[in-house]
Amino acid sequence: MYGLVNKAIEELVVTHFGEDQWELIKKKASVDVEVFVSNEAYPDEMTYDLVSAASEVLGKSASAILVAFGEHWVLKTASESYGPMLRAGGTSLKDFLINLPNFHTRVQMIYPKLQPPRFECSDISANSMHLHYFTHRSGLTDFVVGLVQGLGKLYSTPATAKVIAAKVEGADHDVFEVSWTDAVA
Repeated sequence: MYGLVNKAIEELVVTHFGEDQWELIKKKASVDVEVFVSNEAYPDEMTYDLVSAASEVLGKSASAILVAFGEHWVLKTASESYGPMLRAGGTSLKDFLINLPNFHTRVQMIYPKLQPPRFECSDISANSMHLHYFTHRSGLTDFVVGLVQGLGKLYSTPATAKVIAAKVEGADHDVFEVSWTDAVA
């Protein structure tokens, strides 16, 4: 994964738990990188090790860490790094999710070695849809839940994502039932 991901994990931990906790997490994960370079690729295992170590050090489940990270990714990292691209995705949560494949295409122009997941939408209604998540990476389902919740906050549209088919349980890919309420003025 690109360094931007690990930098975002660092920012989440330092902001909410302090620099000392981040240093403990890096030590536990055997990560001796002083500064992550945003556009440099790092092994996926390093990111997974950081999440695992954060779970142990902070006394929170890996699931909770990934959900919080997903929200943080949307509200802080992506908003700052890809702000205009986020805004170009649509004027509502529903529009953004429908246009999500186009978003990753644009991000690949910035990070050409990026191997993004693929998303598709189906069963679209006024306040829900099925979001299909295709990826070669494992263990990031809770991150997607956090992304959806973060996007809901970004669009002032409280949203939830419930897994209705899971790759780890034999499905071809993960499928989420995404539901939202009308935007809060």
